[in-house]
Amino acid sequence: MDFRDPPKTAAWQHIKARSGFEVVYFEPSDDGLNIYGCTTAVEDGRTWIVDYQLELDAAWAVRTAHISGRSASGLRRTSIVTDGAGHWQIDGRVSPDLDGCRDVDLESSAMTNSLPVRRLRLTDGSPTQAPAVYVRAADLTAERLDQTYEPLSAKSGHHRYEYAAPAFDFGCRLTFDSSGLVREYPGIAIRVM
Repeated sequence: MDFRDPPKTAAWQHIKARSGFEVVYFEPSDDGLNIYGCTTAVEDGRTWIVDYQLELDAAWAVRTAHISGRSASGLRRTSIVTDGAGHWQIDGRVSPDLDGCRDVDLESSAMTNSLPVRRLRLTDGSPTQAPAVYVRAADLTAERLDQTYEPLSAKSGHHRYEYAAPAFDFGCRLTFDSSGLVREYPGIAIRVM
């Protein structure tokens, strides 16, 4: 499946699970893409801000993620680096529990669900495993998140996938645009630009 280049910017409004907003800027590099994003929210009576910079290769595989977050408990920062073969370091420490993960999924971000969809370019209808380094919004802790994406037939020019994250007993139908960016993440976010 081929996708168009992403726009220069995109934005999502958080819905139901939290109130807030995410804004992202896409900047091509010589051999890939840099993504700069910021998301703010109120969730369960708590506020938080997460700023992130993702460096991707040309296939949308994550190379590095630099993330900072602020909440009532203070400022936190984390740096995530991969060797490109599914091995990860969090703040310079090897994290073997993350071996085999290929993407970074920020709890605060709807955009990061686009990473495995763009990277895998799925065309058949079988579920595909896409384990990710999952980064929590409130404290930036990183953990493994096993998840699957199953492509469905396109509808009205949009790509649809059945998404499941068994650890959260969560599943939904995600809708993506022709750039491979999330349009609708039921109960979480909707694209507004």
